Parts: sequence; structure tokens; C-alpha cells
Amino acid sequence: MAFKETWASEPTYGALCSIPSGYTVELMAYAGFDWLYIDLEHGAAETADLIPMLQAASINRMPTFVRVPWNDPGVIMRALDSGAAGVVVPMVSDAEQAKRAAGACRYPPDGYRSWGPLRAALGVPDYTPKVGNASVICVVMIETVEGAERVDEIVSVPGVDGVFIGVADLALSAGLPPALDSRVPEHVARIERIIASCNKHGKVVGTFSGLDTRRWLDLGMRMLMVAGDAGQISSGARQAIDAAKESARSSGGVAKHS
Repeated sequence: MAFKETWASEPTYGALCSIPSGYTVELMAYAGFDWLYIDLEHGAAETADLIPMLQAASINRMPTFVRVPWNDPGVIMRALDSGAAGVVVPMVSDAEQAKRAAGACRYPPDGYRSWGPLRAALGVPDYTPKVGNASVICVVMIETVEGAERVDEIVSVPGVDGVFIGVADLALSAGLPPALDSRVPEHVARIERIIASCNKHGKVVGTFSGLDTRRWLDLGMRMLMVAGDAGQISSGARQAIDAAKESARSSGGVAKHS
């Protein structure tokens, strides 16, 4: 089954790659995730880092999304030409913005993507505009109060395949602290409204789930980001030094050698 079909039919689990390193991407690609998510918006990586990072993901054929910095057709097209399976477009709050994102992902007549597949056509001898349009995945981020209110018109746009909810920015847009686990009733209601609309229109919906995966699955999400490279390195390092210090304390301190 092609990745797009799997992604659209069952829960999948991904990881954020924010460190501009092919080696880090390679490590994450072999960790057992279903997809990776290279972050050009908030991560340390820039456009110049993209091809080496995608090449590292390609070693074991890991499908990789690229979150672009903004709803910029040129950057969207470059990410797809570089070999991304799809893009994640931030701050989409109405149908026109959704059309701009979706159109940049597909060749005419379905969109206005310019021809120049570069790495996208590697290993695909029969790559055509039709093949490219069928395989690409366009995910828009709803992360404002306006976007939540207009979710039905956003997900009705042809070519929008899914929605990634920016939970922290959605809270910030409503004047709330940008917490990933906020249980403020009106904030939760907006999230549930987005999920319900996506499910109604047959669009995949996801978010950064962290350790709260069960909650999001029960609400109807299927695209779950469960970890990130920087976070795993940081938490793993803290656990290692904490464990070493605890071991030293429990054994009575540092052993002396004669």
C-alpha cells in the first residue's frame, strides 16, 4: 500500500526533525516512526539544509513532510521538488489561504505547481504531472481562532489532504497561554470542532501528541507526532546524568582508589 493510502486510512506516528543534520535525520528514520517532519518554520534547519536531510531520510525510504516557514508557493514547490512526500503549511485561516497552499502542491490543471521535480522523480521512471498530483500530500495548519471558525470552508478546498492542529498557537490566538495540554473548555471545544469537521469531510487530522497519544486517538486524530530530535537528545542527556548521580549517591559517593 502506498504511503498516502496508509496515512489516510489508519493512525500513523511521526517525529519532528528540527536539527539541521543528515545524521540526526538518519537516526530518527531508523527509530521506527511512520514518517518524519522536517521543520523549516521553528527548527534550526534552513532551505539549504533540506536536500541533505531528505537524502538521509531516503536511505530507508522514510516518507518525510516539510513544514515550510509560511504559505509561500515558491518554498512549497522547492520542498516538493527536493523530494518531500508532502508539506505542512502554517497559519491557514481561510479558504483562500488553503487554495494558495493546495494549488502550489499540484501541477495544472489541478494547481499551478511549476514543472521541475528534481529529486521528486528519482526512482520513479514513470513520473508525470498526474503521478505527482496523486502522490503529494498537502497538510494545512489550523492554529488561529479564525481558522477554527472557518474549518469547514478550509477542509472543503480541493487538494487539501489533511489538517495539523497547532494547539499552542491556537491557544495563543485566543488569548490563552500557549500550552500543548491546555484543558480550558473553549480551547478544547475549538480543537474538537476542527477534528469533527475533518472527519466529516474525510480529511486526516493530527497534532503533536507527546505522551497524550491515547487522548488524541480517542478524539479522532490519525496523524500523531510523538517525539522530536532535539527533545529526545535533551531528555535522554538529562536522564543519563540524573541516573549517574543517583547511582553515585546510592553507593555512598565516589569510590576511592589506593
